[in-house]
Amino acid sequence: MRVLFLLFALLPILEIALLINVGSVVGGWNTVGLVILSAFIGAYFVKREGVSTLQTAQEKMQRNEVPGKELVEGLMLVVAGILLVTPGFITDIFGFLLAMPGSRHFFAAQVSKHMKMRVVAPGMGPGASGFGQGQSPFGQSPFDERSRSHNNDGDVFEGEYSDRTTNDPDKRLK
Repeated sequence: MRVLFLLFALLPILEIALLINVGSVVGGWNTVGLVILSAFIGAYFVKREGVSTLQTAQEKMQRNEVPGKELVEGLMLVVAGILLVTPGFITDIFGFLLAMPGSRHFFAAQVSKHMKMRVVAPGMGPGASGFGQGQSPFGQSPFDERSRSHNNDGDVFEGEYSDRTTNDPDKRLK
């Protein structure tokens, strides 16, 4: 909630104050020209980087790999585009940071790490689906203690598996 407050209340005030200060130094029309110029340059960078990211994602999909990093970077390029066409210098700075490859890769790595930590969080294992211990929306969970070795009739289920992740030529299992 604080982030939204800062984004929608304080950022416009800071942008207006900065635009007024820059306008008093370089002139009003020059400030308008700088804002328009930054929008055009930003749109060019976002388009160039977006095409590059899309090509990399397509190459990964052709190799049967998941383009997770490219999806995060594509989302960041969308945000960068929005920030760059929004009038103001502070939003332009953040937009250019997200549009430039070096800083975008850094931010994408941080966002990916944050997303992985939220998806694979403590207490989110089997039986912690929000339906109660050992329950699922489709009946009894296969991970429940009572159903691990016996089914309802008391029969024992055994099985074997083989790990093929190291020998998979298409890298689908990694």
